[in-house]
Amino acid sequence: MTSDHDGRGIPEQRPESRREPRRTWDFFSVPAPVKRVFDCFPLLTYPPNDLPQCTWPTRRGNRLFVFSDAAGAQRGRPSFNPQCLKWQAYLKFIGIEFELVPSNNHASPSGVLPFLLPALPVGTSTPIPLNKMQKWAIEEVHCEEEQQLDLRFEVYLSLLDNRVRNAWLYHLYLNQENFDAVAQRLYVDPSTNNSTVRSILSSQLQQAARDELLKSSSYIDVGALEAEAAESFDALSTLLGDNTHFFDRPNPGLFDASVFAYTHLILDQKMGWRYNRLEKLLSRHENLIKHRERLLKFF
Repeated sequence: MTSDHDGRGIPEQRPESRREPRRTWDFFSVPAPVKRVFDCFPLLTYPPNDLPQCTWPTRRGNRLFVFSDAAGAQRGRPSFNPQCLKWQAYLKFIGIEFELVPSNNHASPSGVLPFLLPALPVGTSTPIPLNKMQKWAIEEVHCEEEQQLDLRFEVYLSLLDNRVRNAWLYHLYLNQENFDAVAQRLYVDPSTNNSTVRSILSSQLQQAARDELLKSSSYIDVGALEAEAAESFDALSTLLGDNTHFFDRPNPGLFDASVFAYTHLILDQKMGWRYNRLEKLLSRHENLIKHRERLLKFF
């Protein structure tokens, strides 16, 4: 009997005359027992998610699907999610009426919230996804988004979408006190009563936030995140100055909604924050606090 090993765990080279040609299918063939298991569970490609099925009220207005609880949606309260609140506020600012519908990402046809189901044309079942919501809104009210015409718009918006958002992600999801008191209550507990599933969802949320922060840095530096958020608030305060709205616009626009989405939730005591360093940084700027108070009156 011959051996393929030389006694030291190193494969022994066979003479060329005895070497068998390697067949391509060897790499891809599946052992019969494994194949029988997978044959019981054939691969399926599912279609995009359908819209949530429920009995709607007799009213046929626009319906905005956001992260919210039933009571908050019924009263039109601000969403507890910055992305949802941004568009909820923007639609209010430009005069579009809508009903709030509590929802989650799994119910969204695009996989993210918010999305909107328009009232017209009557009987439509085609939702307006997040990336088309502003275009739809402008066409509805025939307005022009003046703030976006300012060359500084994209520069300052990047402060919110990057620096402020990163600090928000850390404080909500990776600060364990806040996660237990806020994120767990708002995002995890309403999803299921099963403790095992809740634990899995919690881990997934925290890992997703961690992965997002590590895209721009090799490690998570909390001090750096807070310093960048402080610099962003300084810049936004300077930009607003003594004006009522950003870019000296007579009415609040998309940028005002974008700022409000964070400043309101950071300052909102009903969120239940246990550790809120962002509130301390934001509270240094009285004009940003008054800006938030003015816009809150829309709700």
